[in-house]
Amino acid sequence: MVRTLVAGVMLLLAPWQGVQADDRHAAGRAIYNFRCYYCHGYSGDARTLAATFLQPVPRNFSTSLPDEWPLERLQQSILNGVPNTAMMGFATVLTAEEIALVAGFVREEFMVRKAENTRYHIASNGWANHERYADAYPFARGDLPLDRPDEALNPEQRRGKILYLNACISCHDRGRVEQEGPIWETRAVSYPRAGYTPGQEQPLDALAAASVHARHDLPPVLTGEVHATIRQGEHLFQKNCAFCHAADGTGKNWIGQFLEPHPRNLTDPAFMKNQTTRSLARVIASGLPGTSMPAWKSVLTPAEIEAVAAYIGHAFHPLAADSP
Repeated sequence: MVRTLVAGVMLLLAPWQGVQADDRHAAGRAIYNFRCYYCHGYSGDARTLAATFLQPVPRNFSTSLPDEWPLERLQQSILNGVPNTAMMGFATVLTAEEIALVAGFVREEFMVRKAENTRYHIASNGWANHERYADAYPFARGDLPLDRPDEALNPEQRRGKILYLNACISCHDRGRVEQEGPIWETRAVSYPRAGYTPGQEQPLDALAAASVHARHDLPPVLTGEVHATIRQGEHLFQKNCAFCHAADGTGKNWIGQFLEPHPRNLTDPAFMKNQTTRSLARVIASGLPGTSMPAWKSVLTPAEIEAVAAYIGHAFHPLAADSP
């Protein structure tokens, strides 16, 4: 089956050869920029926020040798995934033609040309006048370590550090640091954000200026009788689960919309009508194969997992009763 699919991929390369090479490359770029950049980075170097949470880290294509990665090998990896890594198989997501196109793009753009690929911070992506963020560039590039004390920075650099922490860090992660510490806590947030004015310590009206996904970063206000267990579940969900499922449980935040398949919408009546505390706790503990939902049983205790399930039932959609 796999061999047949790969053979099909190779046959589909034929119409894109010769004079249509530029079109083929552009088509592969579009697929990569939508499906792959979140882990592998726009320039294929795997310097992304997601990459810092994955072990082993995603492949750095910019240091990969083209002779070691013929198209057939790349296509196999995209088609079937890579065992024991976070690289999922895209056989049910991309067509054979799309797999061929993105494999050709990755090999040519990053391994052969060592190119930068697409600049993300352009007006068409919601980043008009990106130069207003210039003070933060040294931290994004790693020229300045983010843990350098404020007293060792000049006023411009201090403004850049504040800006980086408010508007850049969700995608650029923490840049470079001189002293490694614990992994920084995640915070669900939708980008791009705009409205920053140099000299202001906070972006102006950041939430209102954010992308269309921003409203999903707002957790619901709990009503009615709220037990301590539900409050505990609220804290755990917003700290651990909202990054993918959104603070409002819909999975329609910026991060959730990049994952394929999308995280479950915990407010959807069709999905939630048969869910119980026990069924949710089982999925939270063991994860869902073939998706980005990991197993939490080594992170959260059984009591904490039940608290998260109880919060979901209180905040997003009532749960059915567990069977005896």
